[in-house]
Amino acid sequence: MDSHLPEINISSRTLAAFAVHVFTACGAACALLALTAAVSADWTRMFFWLGVALIVDGVDGTFARRLRVAELLPRWSGDVLDFVVDYATYVFVPAYAIAVGGVLPASLALPSSLIVAVTGAIYFADRRMKTSDSYFRGFPALWNIVAFYLFLLKPAPWLGALVVLVLALATFAPIYFVHPVRVPRWRIVNLVALVLWAVLAIFTLTRHLDPPVWAAALLAAIAVYFVIVGLLRSQAP
Repeated sequence: MDSHLPEINISSRTLAAFAVHVFTACGAACALLALTAAVSADWTRMFFWLGVALIVDGVDGTFARRLRVAELLPRWSGDVLDFVVDYATYVFVPAYAIAVGGVLPASLALPSSLIVAVTGAIYFADRRMKTSDSYFRGFPALWNIVAFYLFLLKPAPWLGALVVLVLALATFAPIYFVHPVRVPRWRIVNLVALVLWAVLAIFTLTRHLDPPVWAAALLAAIAVYFVIVGLLRSQAP
């Protein structure tokens, strides 16, 4: 054995910090699993994996801050990793579903999904996507949620295409969307609404995107609530 080889000493804190990056990167695996489901037109399974990715995205930041990942592992950027995974799960896979899922007119499905892919990419490159009080500037590329509602509510195809176009334009509009966890204003109400939405979404998946009318109506009402809460914010600080 070469005695001149450098000794490698990796602390448990460093390993734990790297595990957080691996955990975040598992969101990319969820994106691939969701895409394979979408290729098979198994929309319930696709949204299940997108939901798992949503949970990973919701908790990995907490782990990263508590374990001081940025300080211990400056070589890897958690922010860049997060954006890569988020683009795949929030934009790319939903764009594919919008293109082939039959929720838009056949002549508009592919052009609309291309608009989703491009505007979503631009949004994730926006250094000013969030305000100092944690609101999003413009529509925050939540195309996974948009696709979920398109498959759930099944609006007329032309109406679905109009929704996609309006939200794509809203990406660059001077309007605000609430972050239900980080925005201080009405946080408790927002968290309750978020938990209720998650429970109803899981219930909807168990019914293969065909829940009772009351569940679909509640999901729609919660979406409207979050849009209104964001729009009520009058100006950026």
